[in-house]
Amino acid sequence: MAANVLEEDSMEQDIESPVTIHQPKLPKQAREDLPKNINKECAKRKIQRYVRKDGKCNVHHGNVRETYRYLTDIFTTLVDLKWRFNLLIFVMVYTVTWLFFGMIWWLIAYVRGDMDHIGDSTWTPCVSNLNGFVSAFLFSIETETTIGYGYRVITDKCPEGIILLLVQSVLGSIVNAFMVGCMFVKISQPKKRAETLVFSTNAVISMRDGKLCLMFRVGDLRNSHIVEASIRAKLIKSKQTKEGEFIPLNQTDINVGYYTGDDRLFLVSPLIISHEINQQSPFWEISKAQLPKEELEIVVILEGMVEATGMTCQARSSYVTSEILWGYRFTPVLTLEDGFYEVDYNSFHETYETNTPVYSAKELAEMASRAELPLTWSVSSKLDQHAELETEEEEKSQEDQNERNGDVANLENESKV
Repeated sequence: MAANVLEEDSMEQDIESPVTIHQPKLPKQAREDLPKNINKECAKRKIQRYVRKDGKCNVHHGNVRETYRYLTDIFTTLVDLKWRFNLLIFVMVYTVTWLFFGMIWWLIAYVRGDMDHIGDSTWTPCVSNLNGFVSAFLFSIETETTIGYGYRVITDKCPEGIILLLVQSVLGSIVNAFMVGCMFVKISQPKKRAETLVFSTNAVISMRDGKLCLMFRVGDLRNSHIVEASIRAKLIKSKQTKEGEFIPLNQTDINVGYYTGDDRLFLVSPLIISHEINQQSPFWEISKAQLPKEELEIVVILEGMVEATGMTCQARSSYVTSEILWGYRFTPVLTLEDGFYEVDYNSFHETYETNTPVYSAKELAEMASRAELPLTWSVSSKLDQHAELETEEEEKSQEDQNERNGDVANLENESKV
């Protein structure tokens, strides 16, 4: 009896205890069979970015079998390495070449018998004052770096030493050109220049000139400007074609003024980049209520040449759905002072709420077409409406006049009868 009671209690505890599901540890089939509400909660908790806020791409290349392709472009491979590996390779290349040629100098002296005639004034060695491997290593360093202390020198009685001297000088120049060039390119890379190009933390959607627009702000913290600056935007969103093909992370262009030239920037002060949501926009059918349900990411790319070096610089950032604020605008940051304009970067990321329709741009256009009224009232539209009213009044007055004339004619006919 006691055993049965314990078993029943344990079963009740198992039934009442909450089930903890560790989704990443389950196989793919099991993850697909989980309840949809659990999948939605997990998706809300974790947002996977394609491009991080600092501009680094969140993509890792795996199962690359053709690794020899990296060696075919060894210069770019060395430049792309991290600094610690680059410095390690820099030191190792010079050290190995010095040791290699130092070993050859020592072998020449050993084969010729110079080691057996150390201190013999009647013997002419290949290299004077070379009495071991250490001195051969030092002579190799002096030869490749053209230091020339004058203590160890090559003599004219050693043709193999003369040939080795020529080979080491040429190869040393090639190694110097390659490694110094690699370090120079890595030092002068404009990646750090992108650190002073800033993007607003959030993007906003609000009305501008009577049209629903998506906006974000960019700025340059340095006094040296970016030359030929241009801005681009991409929508990263998975889609399924009409034929049933699934395209993960499909890229769609977002027009930020390509046809009007507004994408080419004069980035002296912070600028607000605007995308008009029209029929060609991927946000045409997205409303305020639907926006949080969308799984999308907006990647913005700012490119230009560094004024000081002339090298091309690129800065990137991204906005996910939680970072797109509907019904907000950016706080102005530019003020006029005594003889100059001042930018307040403390307000660069600040926004304020504004009256914005909660409908999508498509719904707004449909409502405007049904009402036969434009979204914004202009002087020309008012004049057109006044003209229509005047024509209608003239037609009514003409009809009344015709009716009156008909009544008068009837009365005359009756009087004649």
